Amino acid sequence: MRRRLLTVLMVLMGAAALLLCVPLADAYARGRTEHLLLQRRSEAVRFADLADRMRTGADRSELSAEISRYAQLYGAGVVVVDTGGRTLARSGPTSRDSTGTQDARRRALTGRSTDRLPTLSPWGPASVVVAEPVGRDERVSGAVLLSVPTAAARRDVTVRWSLIAAGALAAFAAAALVAAGTARWLMRPVLDLDRAVEGLTAGRLQERAVSYTGPPELRRLRQHFNTMAQAMAEAIGRQRDFVADASHQLRNPLATLVLQLENVEPHIAPGPGRAEHARALDEAERLEELLDGLLAMARVESGHAELAGQDVSQAVRQRVTAWTPVFRAAGLELTAPGLPEDLRATALPDATGRILDALLDNAVKFVPCEGRVCVRAARDVDDGQIVVRVTDDGPGVPPEQLGVLLRRFGRSPEHQNVPGTGLGLAIADEIARISGGRLDVTANTPRGLAFELRLPPCPAPP
Repeated sequence: MRRRLLTVLMVLMGAAALLLCVPLADAYARGRTEHLLLQRRSEAVRFADLADRMRTGADRSELSAEISRYAQLYGAGVVVVDTGGRTLARSGPTSRDSTGTQDARRRALTGRSTDRLPTLSPWGPASVVVAEPVGRDERVSGAVLLSVPTAAARRDVTVRWSLIAAGALAAFAAAALVAAGTARWLMRPVLDLDRAVEGLTAGRLQERAVSYTGPPELRRLRQHFNTMAQAMAEAIGRQRDFVADASHQLRNPLATLVLQLENVEPHIAPGPGRAEHARALDEAERLEELLDGLLAMARVESGHAELAGQDVSQAVRQRVTAWTPVFRAAGLELTAPGLPEDLRATALPDATGRILDALLDNAVKFVPCEGRVCVRAARDVDDGQIVVRVTDDGPGVPPEQLGVLLRRFGRSPEHQNVPGTGLGLAIADEIARISGGRLDVTANTPRGLAFELRLPPCPAPP
C-alpha cells in the first residue's frame, strides 16, 4: 500500500511539474523568438529605406556596403530584390529553407512585413527569414530578405530551459522526500495494526498495536483496536479457563466413579446386571477420555510456548519407529520411504511428533486390516516449507465430509461407533496453526485419505 501511495503521489507531482514547466518553457521560447524578430525587423526596415531611396550608382554602392558590413558583423545573409524577383544586392549566406524564403518574399512584395517566426527551440530552426517590403502600399518596389542565424537565441533558450528543468527536478526531489515522509507517517500505524492483527490471528492474544504516530483518526483506531483485542483476549481466556477448570474438576469425581464401578464388579452376579455394569464402566472410561481430550485442547490453545527450530526428519523417523509395533499388531503396514536428512522447521516444541501421533492413531482406528499407511517428508520447492504427508488406502470419506474431520468432535456418520473422542485431529490442527503452519486433509488416490502438514522452514544460520 505504501508503494502504491508513493506511486500515486509521484505521478501527481510529476504531472504538476510538467504542467508548470512546459508552459513556462514555451512562454520563454516564444518571448525570445519575438525579441529576435523585433531586433532583426528594425534592421530590415533600415535596409528597405535605403533601397527605397536608391536612385544612382552611389546609392547602390552605399546599400551594398551597409549590407556587407551587417553580414560580416552578424553572420546573416541579406538579399534585396525588385518586384520581378531580380536580385539588386546580396551579401552573406542565404537561407536553406527555400519554401520559407519564397513565402516571406511573396508576403513582402504584397506590402506585408514578417510578423511571426517559428518558435525557437534548442534543436532548431538553424536560421529564420525576416522580409520587409521596399516602399509602401501601391508603391512597393521590392523586398529586403534577412536570413538570420538563430544560434545565440537557441543558446539562450537552451540555458533557460535547462534552468527550468533543473528547478523542476529539484522541486520534484524535494516533493518526493516530503511525500516519502508523509507516506511513512501515514503507513506506520497501518503496518503496526497489520502486525498486531497477524499476531492475533496466529494465536498471540497479547499482541497489541504500539505505534503512537500518524493522523488522529489512525491513533483513535489503534486505541479502539487495542480495547477490542483486550476484550477478546479476556473473553477467550475466560472460555479456555472454564473448559480447563471444568475438565479438571470433573476428572476427580469421574475417576472415583470408575474406581467404584470396578470395585463393585466382583459383587455382581453373572447375568444381565454384569453386562449393564460393563457398559456403564465403558461409558465412564469414554467420558474420562473425553475430558482428557478437552483438557489437552485447552492446554494447547492457552499455551504460550515459544516457537523453536526442530528436526522434522528425526521426529518423523522416531514416531514411525514407535508406531510400527502398533500397526503390526493391528494387521497394518506402516512405511516411511526415502526420508531426507536435515529437514528443519520452526514450530512449537515437538509439534511434528504430536501431530504425527494424532494422524497415525487416526489411521490405526479407521484403516481396515491389511491396509497400508505411508509417511513422507520433503521440502516444497516453491515456498521452502517443510511438508509431511500421511496417506492411507482405507475407505476414506465422501468429499463433502472432508471439512468435518478437523473440527472438534468431528466424525463422519459411518464412523460414529469407532472408539475415540473426535478431538485428536482438532488438537493436531490447532498445534499446526499455532506453529505458523497448517494441516490439510484431501482424498487419496485411488482411495483413502491424505493428511498434509506444512510447517515454516527454520531460518538458515548466518
